[in-house]
Amino acid sequence: MRLSKSLGVVSLLAMASTMAPADAADLFFNPEPITTSGWTVTLKANLRAAPSYPGSDDLSFYGFPSVSLRRAGTPERFSAPDDGVSFSFLDDSAFRIGVVGRFQGGRYLEDNRELFGLRKVDWAVEPGIFVEYWPVEFLRARAEIRRGFGGHEGFVADLGLDWVQRFGAFTTSLGPRLALGDNEFTRTYFGVTPFEAALNGQVTPYNPSGGITSVGALAGVTYEWSPAWSTTAYVAYRRLVGDAADSPIVKQFGSENQYSLGLTVSYSFNTGS
Repeated sequence: MRLSKSLGVVSLLAMASTMAPADAADLFFNPEPITTSGWTVTLKANLRAAPSYPGSDDLSFYGFPSVSLRRAGTPERFSAPDDGVSFSFLDDSAFRIGVVGRFQGGRYLEDNRELFGLRKVDWAVEPGIFVEYWPVEFLRARAEIRRGFGGHEGFVADLGLDWVQRFGAFTTSLGPRLALGDNEFTRTYFGVTPFEAALNGQVTPYNPSGGITSVGALAGVTYEWSPAWSTTAYVAYRRLVGDAADSPIVKQFGSENQYSLGLTVSYSFNTGS
């Protein structure tokens, strides 16, 4: 796995994020702002375990830093652990819209020697837009639509619904997930050309179409140690479906069941006046 290159891109994406003020669901965020002037900066250390590449049955571990910024005295918005790095340009009490970015890891022979003969897929960055809506104060709906650059040039979308509740210092979230990809995306990660099949010898040619690529769920919990420190842990499950699940790469070398988990430690402080 090209970890050093991957971490550099993830860090750049993460450090581009900012947080906009005002939210309908203040109940679920820090009720005690550190101050009422200047800015609140939140530094995060993230550790993740996720499939080595889409369809893999092996997990790869990686870590990266991230940072967010908001005006002091405004509550920190709820953010699910699998949200893309986002910046809102339209923000009211229940509705947000803005830009988002994600990092998609690549697929390399060193990830699995059985991939011999299959194309190398480099990592990709996926800029796009997001829409977020709170129909009630404990339920959040979010959609992201992104376009890949680098390893794949396709369009992808992620849809999620989160039930969010606060219990003292704990904030919990749970909800379903749905992922989609177009022809370009699915053929990049799940397709096999006749030439690749001949070189590999264990898979047959396969030309998938776009559509729903996975369904699943995510559960997360955040513990607020103090107004400055918090820890978030999550576990997620996605099951590949449709043409993605039928790929000989998945059936021969990987798994339809995709698990991931992670841990984030956050520290917030004030700067400016």
